[in-house]
Amino acid sequence: AGEVLLVRHSYGSDAWMPPGGGVTPGEDVLEAARRELREETGCRLEAARHHVATQESLHGATNRVHIVLGTTCDHPVPDEREIVETRFFALDLLPEAMPQGLATRIRSWAQEDERG
Repeated sequence: AGEVLLVRHSYGSDAWMPPGGGVTPGEDVLEAARRELREETGCRLEAARHHVATQESLHGATNRVHIVLGTTCDHPVPDEREIVETRFFALDLLPEAMPQGLATRIRSWAQEDERG
Protein backbone atom coordinates (compact mmCIF):
# COMPACT_ATOMS: atom_id res chain seq x y z
CA ALA A 1 0.00 0.00 0.00
CA GLY A 2 2.99 2.31 -0.48
CA GLU A 3 3.99 2.15 3.17
CA VAL A 4 7.01 0.81 5.00
CA LEU A 5 6.98 -1.16 8.26
CA LEU A 6 9.35 0.24 10.88
CA VAL A 7 10.11 -0.89 14.41
CA ARG A 8 11.58 0.53 17.60
CA HIS A 9 13.92 -1.74 19.57
CA SER A 10 13.94 -2.29 23.32
CA TYR A 11 17.70 -1.68 23.34
CA GLY A 12 19.99 1.03 21.97
CA SER A 13 18.38 4.21 20.72
CA ASP A 14 14.65 4.65 20.33
CA ALA A 15 15.03 5.42 16.62
CA TRP A 16 12.71 3.83 14.07
CA MET A 17 14.39 1.16 11.95
CA PRO A 18 13.35 -1.47 9.42
CA PRO A 19 12.85 -4.91 10.99
CA GLY A 20 15.90 -7.10 10.70
CA GLY A 21 18.26 -9.54 12.27
CA GLY A 22 20.97 -12.05 11.70
CA VAL A 23 21.40 -14.70 9.04
CA THR A 24 22.58 -17.98 10.50
CA PRO A 25 25.39 -19.84 8.68
CA GLY A 26 23.94 -21.68 5.68
CA GLU A 27 20.57 -19.92 5.96
CA ASP A 28 19.02 -18.44 2.82
CA VAL A 29 18.76 -14.63 3.03
CA LEU A 30 15.06 -14.64 2.10
CA GLU A 31 14.30 -17.33 4.69
CA ALA A 32 16.18 -15.31 7.32
CA ALA A 33 14.15 -12.23 6.42
CA ARG A 34 10.89 -14.20 6.72
CA ARG A 35 11.97 -15.67 10.07
CA GLU A 36 13.12 -12.37 11.56
CA LEU A 37 10.00 -10.47 10.46
CA ARG A 38 7.76 -13.18 11.92
CA GLU A 39 9.73 -13.30 15.20
CA GLU A 40 9.80 -9.52 15.69
CA THR A 41 6.37 -8.47 14.39
CA GLY A 42 4.25 -11.58 13.84
CA CYS A 43 3.94 -10.63 10.15
CA ARG A 44 4.40 -13.03 7.25
CA LEU A 45 6.71 -11.78 4.51
CA GLU A 46 5.19 -12.33 1.08
CA ALA A 47 6.65 -11.75 -2.38
CA ALA A 48 10.10 -11.49 -0.79
CA ARG A 49 12.92 -10.38 -3.04
CA HIS A 50 16.56 -9.59 -2.37
CA HIS A 51 17.11 -5.97 -3.37
CA VAL A 52 20.74 -5.19 -2.54
CA ALA A 53 23.58 -6.14 -0.20
CA THR A 54 25.76 -3.50 1.43
CA GLN A 55 28.66 -3.38 3.87
CA GLU A 56 28.14 -1.44 7.09
CA SER A 57 30.40 -0.87 10.08
CA LEU A 58 28.88 -1.54 13.49
CA HIS A 59 30.95 -1.20 16.66
CA GLY A 60 34.17 -1.63 14.69
CA ALA A 61 33.07 -4.75 12.82
CA THR A 62 32.05 -4.91 9.18
CA ASN A 63 28.65 -6.45 8.58
CA ARG A 64 27.08 -7.53 5.31
CA VAL A 65 23.53 -6.16 5.27
CA HIS A 66 20.95 -7.60 2.88
CA ILE A 67 17.98 -5.41 1.99
CA VAL A 68 14.93 -7.59 1.40
CA LEU A 69 11.70 -6.10 0.12
CA GLY A 70 8.26 -7.64 0.20
CA THR A 71 4.70 -7.27 1.38
CA THR A 72 2.50 -8.38 4.24
CA CYS A 73 -1.24 -8.37 4.80
CA ASP A 74 -0.77 -8.90 8.54
CA HIS A 75 -1.11 -6.36 11.32
CA PRO A 76 2.26 -6.01 13.08
CA VAL A 77 2.46 -6.71 16.80
CA PRO A 78 5.75 -6.07 18.63
CA ASP A 79 7.28 -9.12 20.29
CA GLU A 80 7.79 -6.95 23.43
CA ARG A 81 11.20 -8.52 23.90
CA GLU A 82 13.35 -7.00 21.16
CA ILE A 83 10.66 -4.78 19.64
CA VAL A 84 8.58 -2.31 21.65
CA GLU A 85 6.65 -0.62 18.83
CA THR A 86 5.74 -1.35 15.21
CA ARG A 87 4.05 0.91 12.70
CA PHE A 88 3.49 1.38 8.99
CA PHE A 89 4.55 4.77 7.60
CA ALA A 90 3.82 6.38 4.24
CA LEU A 91 7.06 7.02 2.35
CA ASP A 92 6.42 10.76 2.40
CA LEU A 93 5.69 10.74 6.17
CA LEU A 94 8.62 8.79 7.61
CA PRO A 95 9.40 9.63 11.26
CA GLU A 96 12.10 12.12 12.16
CA ALA A 97 13.53 9.75 14.78
CA MET A 98 15.57 7.66 12.34
CA PRO A 99 19.32 7.23 11.83
CA GLN A 100 20.79 9.89 9.58
CA GLY A 101 20.21 9.14 5.90
CA LEU A 102 17.95 6.12 6.46
CA ALA A 103 14.76 7.84 5.25
CA THR A 104 16.51 8.77 2.00
CA ARG A 105 17.76 5.20 1.52
CA ILE A 106 14.31 3.72 2.20
CA ARG A 107 12.70 6.02 -0.36
CA SER A 108 15.42 5.15 -2.86
CA TRP A 109 14.94 1.40 -2.36
CA ALA A 110 11.19 1.82 -2.87
CA GLN A 111 11.66 3.85 -6.08
CA GLU A 112 14.20 1.34 -7.46
CA ASP A 113 11.80 -1.49 -6.64
CA GLU A 114 8.93 0.22 -8.48
CA ARG A 115 11.11 0.54 -11.59
CA GLY A 116 11.91 -3.17 -11.34
